[in-house]
Amino acid sequence: MQWISFLSEYLIPLVLFYITGFAVLQKRPVFDDFMEGARMGLRTVVGILPTLIGLMTAVGVLRASGFLDALSALLEGPASVLRIPAQVVPVILVRLVSSSAATGLLLDIFRTEGPDSAVGMMVSILESCTETVFYTMSVYFMAVKVTKTRWTLAGALAATAGGIAASIFLS
Repeated sequence: MQWISFLSEYLIPLVLFYITGFAVLQKRPVFDDFMEGARMGLRTVVGILPTLIGLMTAVGVLRASGFLDALSALLEGPASVLRIPAQVVPVILVRLVSSSAATGLLLDIFRTEGPDSAVGMMVSILESCTETVFYTMSVYFMAVKVTKTRWTLAGALAATAGGIAASIFLS
């Protein structure tokens, strides 16, 4: 167990020194390469910023309008058949779009139910084994200008369903 602690403590500095050392041995301009990477990263941020703002606004509108609560109430019956508590349904819906909004809902559940409760454990596992499908697809595909997503959405939703099933089973 101590080797895991050692590895986690020293892995990032070792990787940074390895990359820098390798670049120096290859006679690469390390700082110039770093600056070019930073420039490209800023271009990417500027490119995805409108999508990011739009998604955050949409989640805020869904929460403020009460639509999320209405949809959660509508799905409460089918969710109970699948043994999903009513408090978890909004987290599942929001998690598809926004990780930070889902984390806010998770913290609300922690305040009311407690982190060690069955519902608290379920949403904790759910947060760790599901992805923000629509956010990820829109941001990354827009950044690289992918127009044909093919089976990405179906695969991502299937993986999310597997994560939801795992969180129910494990909690």
